[in-house]
Formats: sequence, C-alpha cells, structure tokens
Amino acid sequence: MGTFRVAIELGDPTGTRWVEVETLVDTGATYTSVPANILADLGVVPHVRARFVLADGHEVERDIGHAWVRIGEASAITLVVFAEPGAPVLLGAYALEGLRLAADPVGRRLVPVSGYLLTA
Repeated sequence: MGTFRVAIELGDPTGTRWVEVETLVDTGATYTSVPANILADLGVVPHVRARFVLADGHEVERDIGHAWVRIGEASAITLVVFAEPGAPVLLGAYALEGLRLAADPVGRRLVPVSGYLLTA
C-alpha cells in the first residue's frame, strides 16, 4: 500500500489546546507516533511503556499516552507513542479506526467508513 501525508490536529488530554502537524498515514503502524517534545508541549504524559517492532525488525521500548486527534469534523481521544525528537509523525491504524476513517492510497486521502457492531 502506498503512503501519503495529511494534516491533523493533536490536542491535549482535555481537548483545550491544539497543534496542527503534518502526518504520514501508516496503516501498518498500530498507534499514532509523535515526537515526545510535541506531546510534552501539549501536556500529554506517559501512562505506560511498551515494546514495539520497527519496520526494520528492531525492537524498541516507548512510552504511550493519551491525546486528542482531529481530522476535519472527526475527533477522538487516542493512544499516542512518544517518538524520538525529529521523528516523523505517523498516523496509525488505532486512531484511524477510532475516527472511522480509512486510507484511500489511490486518491491519497482519508475517507469515512462505517463502524461494525455484532448483534446478539
């Protein structure tokens, strides 16, 4: 699948302060990854540390916190990984699912999708 960039807004855990960032849509990444200094400036604090496998196969440990993500009219609180300073912002699958958006790699855009529920 191809990659493309979109502008998103990241918000602090209370949703009162926002910053716009350019992201690389990465449906192969579980969570959204943001340089730690950007998250710290927003007041996002780590609540757990976890192990991740990078695209090259190396394993790393990173902190995880909660932040708001907003794309157009859609917004949701999501898990964010504290990345190294200078790392690109990656918009991962967990945030996309929470926003009910999917990647359209041909059109290089995000498109709304329906959520699914299991009925008893």
